[in-house]
Parts: sequence; structure tokens; C-alpha cells
Amino acid sequence: MSDSAAREALCRMGERLYTRGLVHGTAGNLSLRVEDGWLVTPTNTCLGELDPARLSRLDADGRFIGGDKPSKEAFLHTSVYAVRPDAEAIIHTHSTHSVAVSCLDHPEGCPVLPPLTAYYIMRVGELALVPYYRPGDERLADAVRDAAIKHACVLLANHGPVIAGKGLNEALYALEELEETAKIHLLLEGRKTRPLTPEAVAELLAG
Repeated sequence: MSDSAAREALCRMGERLYTRGLVHGTAGNLSLRVEDGWLVTPTNTCLGELDPARLSRLDADGRFIGGDKPSKEAFLHTSVYAVRPDAEAIIHTHSTHSVAVSCLDHPEGCPVLPPLTAYYIMRVGELALVPYYRPGDERLADAVRDAAIKHACVLLANHGPVIAGKGLNEALYALEELEETAKIHLLLEGRKTRPLTPEAVAELLAG
């Protein structure tokens, strides 16, 4: 993909996220791998109003080399790309239902979300929960890097999801499945539920 095509694709995805209500205000950020680095959305920018010419350009080590100043959370993307060589795109949002789940008290050893549907398992898999750090706190980089080694989908406590994909669409579909499953989980709270069995989950993960 050429640099200009990558810039247009990133802006289109920002608009899709904004139109679908998965981001609001200037919350959230996106990135897309390009030759010798990646493009990331600038700081304090509405994802629904991105300008291709003003996207931030980072080198392969995450150093800022051009465009507007990158999101203060660009280090999240650097951390994930460092341990997931198959990742071509990353989406981070503060989507409502996922953030709500990230604020719940999760018992040690229990899954963040129960395996309620087959598509949640196929698109999200096992969701990792990362402890809370102040937004922009670079200690979060190590925590996200450790979680991303085994998990393409990471949920930051009291903050929101960070999702890596082989392309922007794959990351989007995982985000949407996570958001809808979080919504279902909250709707079912307090009711007796019947999650997928461990055998059913294993069969789905085996492909």
C-alpha cells in the first residue's frame, strides 16, 4: 500500500468509527503500518475529521519523524507492534460498553468477559485486562507489551480497548464484536446465563 493510500485508509477508518459511535470527541487513536514505520493519528484530534496530510509519521522504533504531533498514547501502538510482527493496524477507543466492562471488579483468574457467543471467540479470543495507569503514563507501555505477546485484544482498566489486526478491517471487526459482547454481558448482568462450554470454545479456537 502506498503512503497516500495508507493515509486515506486511516482517515476513512476514523470516520467509520466516529459515525458508528465507537469514538467521541478527541478520544481514541489509530495506526497503520507502512514501510519503515507507521502512521498514527495526531494528538487532540477528532477521528471523524482527520486530514491525510497531517497524520503523524513514526519510524520503526516509534520515533516521531513527520506530520502533526502524535497522540500521547502512540507508545501503546509501539508496544504492540514490537511484539506482534503480524499486526498491520491498531485501533484504540474509549467505546462505551467496553469501557463499562473495564470498570467492573474482575475476580482474579476469571475471564474479563464470559464466552457468550461463537463470534466473540473467533474475532476476539481471550481478552487480556491490563491494570489502570493514568492516560499517557508510559509505565502502561510495559504492561501492554506483556499482554500483547499472547493477546491481539487488550482491555485497559478504566480506559478502553487496544486491538491489533492484520489490517484495519480485521481490527474494526474485533472491536465491534468486543463492544457488542460487552453490551450483551451488561444486559445479562444479574441473570442466570449459559456461556459456551470449554469444549465448544476449544473447538472454535482450533478453527
